Amino acid sequence: MTDLAPAPPRSPLREAAARIDAATPEDRDRAVDALRALAILGVVLGHWLVTALVADGNTLHAASPLGDMPRLAPVSWALQTLAVFFLVGGHAATRGYASARARGDSYARWLTARLSRLFRPVLAVLGLWTATATLLLLTGAEFVTVHTLVKLALSPMWFLLVFAALTAATPLLARLHPLWPLVVVLHIDLLRFGFGAPSWLGWINLAAGWLVPYSLGAAWTRGELEHRRTGWLLLAGGTAATAALVAWAGYPASMVGVPGASVSNLNPPTLAAVTFGLAQCGLALLLRERLRRAMRRPVAWAAVAVVNLSAMTIFLWHQTALMATTATGLLAGRLPGLHTRPDDLGWVAVRLAWLPVFALVLTGCWAAFRSCERGRGRRPSRVVRTHRPQGRTSTAGARHV
Repeated sequence: MTDLAPAPPRSPLREAAARIDAATPEDRDRAVDALRALAILGVVLGHWLVTALVADGNTLHAASPLGDMPRLAPVSWALQTLAVFFLVGGHAATRGYASARARGDSYARWLTARLSRLFRPVLAVLGLWTATATLLLLTGAEFVTVHTLVKLALSPMWFLLVFAALTAATPLLARLHPLWPLVVVLHIDLLRFGFGAPSWLGWINLAAGWLVPYSLGAAWTRGELEHRRTGWLLLAGGTAATAALVAWAGYPASMVGVPGASVSNLNPPTLAAVTFGLAQCGLALLLRERLRRAMRRPVAWAAVAVVNLSAMTIFLWHQTALMATTATGLLAGRLPGLHTRPDDLGWVAVRLAWLPVFALVLTGCWAAFRSCERGRGRRPSRVVRTHRPQGRTSTAGARHV
């Protein structure tokens, strides 16, 4: 009887992926984590592609290729993925709150645990940029340049404030139908654009607009979005409504802000941004089964798990990575795709070539500051199980900590 040949040794990467896969509960809904990872990476790539820092003498000012090349607006459709993040966030928060109640945890304990993960990494960003801005001003940097850098670095934090407010209100929002905040957005836009109401009224949509996908996430937790026809309805209806608003109601085609534009779909959210978000949420719901199958591959799942473990670190530091690369590049002169005006497709091609550099710098930021997100004594390989109110293990309730 001949001996069987030993299996070839696996690479360290595959060994690590296999360990992460083995440590994950079988009943975990990996599609939830995959959607969150895709949403975070979409925001990062979107900012890196549509944010330009143009060197003009001794100053840097912000610009966007969408301003000079509006035909590139479809790029913003693919990479403005905040609605998916709020969808997943609403789903996770309502499910987690129900599990906490089943365990007997108080609201304060549950909320503290959720918000600490969001805001723990913020202190490092604020500290670094306070020191950087002070040093730049003391060494004679133009105030316009410092203002531009600080504004871009801290702009992702508006999202955290809105997300934290919705998370804190989860017990009140758990049964809210998404139609109600959608009606609020509709009426606010009607007052602003149809009857000349003050523009500040639009900031009501900062909460109401993102509450639409957040409350959809709560409906997902309640089991109301399981039928595929719901996903198709959201995708088709949201797409048709957005197309009509852009074509006939004068809304911008870009789903991100464009410097110098009179109206932004994102700041604050407009009805077009919300209907577009509904289409994205519908697509996300339709992709769940495919993502679950894809996440059965250990390497793919390990990549998603790593992104989820460092989601806030990646989100908070990606703009810093862009600006650190830009500032360092100035030492070599005015580089195309990095310091030049984004006014032609040549700039786009060169900017694409810079993406690996941004990713490398972001990896350095991740290595330096990831411990701020995890907290002292936390071990990323440990898995915690949570339970449904009925006492069954939650499909997506387990989380890496």
